[in-house]
Amino acid sequence: MTDYELLPDASQTQASKRVPGWLTTASDHLIELWHSGFLGVSAADGAQFAELNANEVSTLYQDLPTTPGQKLYWRLYHRGRQGDDTMALDIGAPGSTAEQRRFTDGNTAWGYYTGTYTVPAGQTLTRFAFRSISTAGGNRAIGNFLDGIFFGTAPYVVLTKTAIPAGPLDVGDVVTYRITAKNEGGGAAENLILTDLIPQGTKYLPGSLRIVDGPNAGAKTDAQGDDQAYYDAQANKAVFHLGNGATAADGGSLPNTETLPAGSTVEYRATIDRSSGGKQISNTATASYENRLSETPEPLTSTSNEQVTQVKPAADLTVTKAADATTVTVGQTVTYRITVHNAGPNDATGVTITDQLPDGLTFLSADGPGSYDPATGQWAVGDLTNGATAALVLRAKATKPGLISNTATATGNEKDPDTTNNTDTVSVCVEPATACCDPCASQK
Repeated sequence: MTDYELLPDASQTQASKRVPGWLTTASDHLIELWHSGFLGVSAADGAQFAELNANEVSTLYQDLPTTPGQKLYWRLYHRGRQGDDTMALDIGAPGSTAEQRRFTDGNTAWGYYTGTYTVPAGQTLTRFAFRSISTAGGNRAIGNFLDGIFFGTAPYVVLTKTAIPAGPLDVGDVVTYRITAKNEGGGAAENLILTDLIPQGTKYLPGSLRIVDGPNAGAKTDAQGDDQAYYDAQANKAVFHLGNGATAADGGSLPNTETLPAGSTVEYRATIDRSSGGKQISNTATASYENRLSETPEPLTSTSNEQVTQVKPAADLTVTKAADATTVTVGQTVTYRITVHNAGPNDATGVTITDQLPDGLTFLSADGPGSYDPATGQWAVGDLTNGATAALVLRAKATKPGLISNTATATGNEKDPDTTNNTDTVSVCVEPATACCDPCASQK
């Protein structure tokens, strides 16, 4: 249910049909509204308040749909006009309301009152009525000021968490986590603080805190104590203070969805670690807040849906290449040894080493797992499990003098989180069959 406030109006006394939602038992059907400060009386809450006795003793009421078993909260301010005035709060089915409480207050200060009401079985329509009992001086047209009226359910914060993009994603990708908090209850959620542990297998991206919409929207710093959000590096979590009036120290007040339909949305970004390759990243956000409709604030919590993101497998391939001899003569055999290692975190598939023999070398043989095609220079290693190593011995005949450089490059089907170690180069100096000079001198 909603916080039903008396609406401001330009004139002091209005027909009940001009005050949405409210009815009166007065025979003239008039409801009297005062603006704060009129005749020296300030409102207790907001800019206006009502006087029960417009032109006669009357009852101001609303009839609202309710759910049997529902616990409703009420609160109000009451004040006398010329002295001690008395009014009663009646709640129940229309035509059979029962007095819940009686209030007597003087004209020097507002009295503040709260309470609860549980809707009985079968009662789907409930009347909340404010009945004038007596006024100081006995003037039927004067007395019983009423303000700050609320009747409704406790706050109920619903958290919805999403990841953008949805995935599947690769190791090294940046994911934006976005959480929306909506108050589906009646009363405001007070001191609302949203906390999200950075998902395991990701790393928080500094400077990415943001309140996307709702109160205090805008970018926030990672530091604690300067705005409504911060990153706690020790606990590895993002913290947001949400709602109207939120500060760097405390959460604010989040109205229900009738007042703030979109609620409040926050976001931060994180980079997917290589440890998450081939796994799922999942976590939930939580919120703490208070129900202050009761006499003693009631602590409440909410948990979001579990956001799950699938991460594609990743395999870090490292290739090394060496030559048995770095100086040979024309006609001799150059022997290369190429090794590829999978540092994971997942198995590698479709591993291929490209090692095209350069001009000046003629292919002789290749020994190792898989197959080597001298025409393309590709060694088809195949699958390589996490932590496994494969080696190829490649032999070629030196056919002309000079400094010959040869590079091997590793690729696979999976994302490689570190491509800086995917290639290796070795140089061999081929000398003439008869000594005459140093053919590699100019290239060294």
